[in-house]
Amino acid sequence: MKIGLAIDRFDPHRGGAEQVIYQHAQGLLARGHEVHVVAEVISPAGAQLPIVPHPIGIHRCRMGRAEAVGRALRSIDLDLTHDYGVGWHGDVLQSEDGSRIAQWRQKLKTLPLWVRPLKRGMIEVMPRYREFRKLMARQFGDPKRIVLAVSKMCAADYRRYNRVPSRQIRLVYHGTDNRRFAPEHRQRYRAPVRSQWKVREDEVLFLFVGHDYYRKGLATAIRALGQMIAEGLPARLMVIGGKLRRRFVRLAQRMDAVEALTFVGTITDPVPFYAAADVHVLPTFYDPCSLSVSEAAASGLPNITTRFNGAGEMLTEGVDGYVLGDADDDHALADRMRRLMDRGLRKRMGAAARQLALKYSLDRNCERIIEIYQEISGRRRLAA
Repeated sequence: MKIGLAIDRFDPHRGGAEQVIYQHAQGLLARGHEVHVVAEVISPAGAQLPIVPHPIGIHRCRMGRAEAVGRALRSIDLDLTHDYGVGWHGDVLQSEDGSRIAQWRQKLKTLPLWVRPLKRGMIEVMPRYREFRKLMARQFGDPKRIVLAVSKMCAADYRRYNRVPSRQIRLVYHGTDNRRFAPEHRQRYRAPVRSQWKVREDEVLFLFVGHDYYRKGLATAIRALGQMIAEGLPARLMVIGGKLRRRFVRLAQRMDAVEALTFVGTITDPVPFYAAADVHVLPTFYDPCSLSVSEAAASGLPNITTRFNGAGEMLTEGVDGYVLGDADDDHALADRMRRLMDRGLRKRMGAAARQLALKYSLDRNCERIIEIYQEISGRRRLAA
């Protein structure tokens, strides 16, 4: 098939959504499909794949960008189009942001109580949010379009907030590169990385991976870390990604935990850090289906996340991870982190996490999406 993929930026080094589409493009190419990519920017790393690139240039207006994507897609003779949330012209819509309305509501919980009504009012009237609503109305309004949900949480949000009928929704969890992310890397990377960042061998290293510190619950993780440090436990928290650190450093100072907190910043390869870590923590307020949870599991790490993370649906409580009911509950997070100070428990749960990851491979993900493509193609043949 000739398949068109649409995204804002085609760059595997940029973020989770970009990794998802890059990996899917790789899977399609490996299966002999012709892949066309329509994007504002196609990075040098993205252009290394044998795709057919269609850069449309930078657009400040989201609606204008969506129109440009539509014009580009219509100019190509394609069998099927898969839009990753940039426009409304795809046969398949897959928003890596999940339902933005659900995300906005959850992000309000990261704000002080007195600020929330003000922010709620801004969401109703500000041009940025109004533009998003117009875009979503077009994206979710076509009854013929298949909406791909990356978790049951997302599917429920689409039904509730975007009025998408169940018959249009298909559930496909993210897949993981289980060769790239694997426990075997510990032998190569664990000691050097811990030495570089001055993590003692007797310290339990909790890893946080995410760019949006507020939405992904870094404040909750730091408060939980502070409780553990106050108890004299040898815990460390390492943060991968993100830029706006000042507020969180001040929080760690108030918790007397600043010496136990390390900011690494943006990296190109997270594999050595998963290999160096003992536990992955992501007390997120909203995540459609976090890749870091899958990558950590594939690396043999137990996960602690929340019910507002679609990836948490794959975990079994107390077997391969823990799923918290409240992203703001640092006491519950500290309790689960405290349990995982036990080396034997970490080992058992890490081994179970690896087995879980093997069930959700990139190949499985790609094949499931191709089945959806074939479903759409079959409908067209019957209608012809």
